[in-house]
Amino acid sequence: MKAFSLVGECAEKSELVRRLVVELVGRGLTVSTIKRVSDAVDLERQGSGTWKHRAAGAAEVMIASASRFALLREMPSETKEPEVNDLLARMAPVDIVLLDGFRRSNYPKMEVVPAGQDRALLAPADPMVLTVTSDLSVTADVPVLALSNIGALADFVLANARAPSGF
Repeated sequence: MKAFSLVGECAEKSELVRRLVVELVGRGLTVSTIKRVSDAVDLERQGSGTWKHRAAGAAEVMIASASRFALLREMPSETKEPEVNDLLARMAPVDIVLLDGFRRSNYPKMEVVPAGQDRALLAPADPMVLTVTSDLSVTADVPVLALSNIGALADFVLANARAPSGF
């Protein structure tokens, strides 16, 4: 199992992850994703059975059906955000895991630059940013790949993804 992160503060990043999943699955690979979010994750409707289980104090609640399951674990308020390796260790083995976000991780990264971006690139300050992708003209100290060229982007991800330490 290998991992690769896509970073940037834009909606185009999650859309690129989706497009990469389609491309890589189309090439016969098994793919999983982990999406980093900055707000509290809650997959349940207030008042649902599993929501009531959590509210009652259950440490973990699993929602399960024939088509999928999700495990929700309550974390103490002082808990730090889990490390990427800890999250990867909980996942079933696949060919590649695409990390949507996780700009502080030590995994190879592709920075997604949307039209109209006016903030500085992450690439100069992070040696793990190996490429920038955009449909704009971008000046960077790393290769710049066209956001519209999903084949080239997938090739880059596959060539640069790395296995988590300890796997």
